[in-house]
Amino acid sequence: MTTIPDPSSLVRPARRRRHARLIAALASLIGACAEAAGEVYGPVAAAPPEQEAVGISVLGCVRVARSAPVLLDLARDEDAARWPGEVVREDAASRRTYAARCALAEAQDVLGGPGPGGGPVPVPTAEQSAAMELVSAGDDVAACWRDDPQEAAALVLELTAGGELGVDEVLDAAVDAEVVCGLLVLDRAGTAAMSDPGTAAERCLAAAAYFARAVALASADLD
Repeated sequence: MTTIPDPSSLVRPARRRRHARLIAALASLIGACAEAAGEVYGPVAAAPPEQEAVGISVLGCVRVARSAPVLLDLARDEDAARWPGEVVREDAASRRTYAARCALAEAQDVLGGPGPGGGPVPVPTAEQSAAMELVSAGDDVAACWRDDPQEAAALVLELTAGGELGVDEVLDAAVDAEVVCGLLVLDRAGTAAMSDPGTAAERCLAAAAYFARAVALASADLD
């Protein structure tokens, strides 16, 4: 009996294909954020200059703030289901780099001693340091990408040169950093909607900027 292999287990997809559902969801949220802001600004722009009271709608701001986390979680799950072979490869690569970071952290502890003692905050374990290093690398790349994507790409290659971090996992951590920032800003937009529609609209647009950078990072192929 001839078994036809799963194509997703044979061909490594481009990042924009691997994260296609997430990218599509982020693009949808960008549009929804812009539309929500337009529901606030549009009526004001259309009203005659002499009109003092203008009816606006803040439902869009509230709706997008509440739906965004669920939409993005669902998109990530769909991407994982579409590329099961790639998920296995990513998990294996993540275990290798995590082990390398743990080993490096343990070696640094041996060379540097126990670190500052006697204080109320315990020194992180090697495992905690390894996890924190990936998050920190993603934050650094995301922050750099906002000013200069080319410099951020160079930073990714610099951070991954030693083998303790992988290119894809650093880029994915940077995506997560931008998505989380966007969701936090969007949550504040939903909170402000009833009391301060103008601020809610501005925060929707600010969230859209974070989501746009997340799309760029999710699409970036550097290796």
